[in-house]
Amino acid sequence: MTVTATSSTVALDPRRNVPGPRPGFGSTLRAEWIKFWTVRSTMWSTVMLFVLGAGLTVLICATNAEWLASSEADEHPGSFITFGMTFAQITAIVLGTLAVTSEYGTGMIRATLAATPRRGAVLAAKALVLSATLLVAGTVTAFAGYFGGNWFLENEGVGLALSDDGVLRSMFGSGLYMAGLGLLAAGVGLLVRHTAAALSTVLALVFVIGNMVFLLPGAWGDWAGKLMPGNAGSPIAAPVSFNPNLLDPWVGFAVFAAEVAAVLLVGYLTFRRRDA
Repeated sequence: MTVTATSSTVALDPRRNVPGPRPGFGSTLRAEWIKFWTVRSTMWSTVMLFVLGAGLTVLICATNAEWLASSEADEHPGSFITFGMTFAQITAIVLGTLAVTSEYGTGMIRATLAATPRRGAVLAAKALVLSATLLVAGTVTAFAGYFGGNWFLENEGVGLALSDDGVLRSMFGSGLYMAGLGLLAAGVGLLVRHTAAALSTVLALVFVIGNMVFLLPGAWGDWAGKLMPGNAGSPIAAPVSFNPNLLDPWVGFAVFAAEVAAVLLVGYLTFRRRDA
């Protein structure tokens, strides 16, 4: 009788039906930060971004400094001072893709949404962690490549000062561009939810299709090429672009940012409506 009464009391205890407090955005952000940095691919991708971005810049400046100082040179040294960031783009795309698709591959996304049902908060936290990481990593890498590569250029009398036109802008612009590429890849990852498919799509868009559209005839092909994400965003990451026909750096970056925002918006709307 006593046991029955106790069981009844427990069953009717209103405290058992009181839901726990929903995690705030700070908790969601902290959780995404922990997930992001406890995966080995994050550290390896960040290291490779630095190695490719800074290492190749130093290498290309070292091997071309004498030629750039000669009368035969038909390129400006500013075209080379962030050269390695062209290849560092790959790691930014990889990191942005994995930030989203890895959770679908492992099924972790179900636990994430069970803990934080507000999908907008989850996506905002992921985007903030990803973009902050790539912004810092890209900027640090660009400065490291500049100081290393410019040493060889200065020895040949063609060095660039940070105060020269476009140099400082390209240092911080490299970080902005890396962050934008990561967010673009994350948006595509939300749409396809498959690592290989998302990587193939973004890499083809930036490196292949972006160059092929220039082959289209007339002004239409020329403008289509300028507006492709990689072509629109990359000028901000170089003091002097290899292609002078691209959009001005800040104009191009504005176009690139709008394209990234559009992809993220479509990805978010899809994320809201699909089952995990």
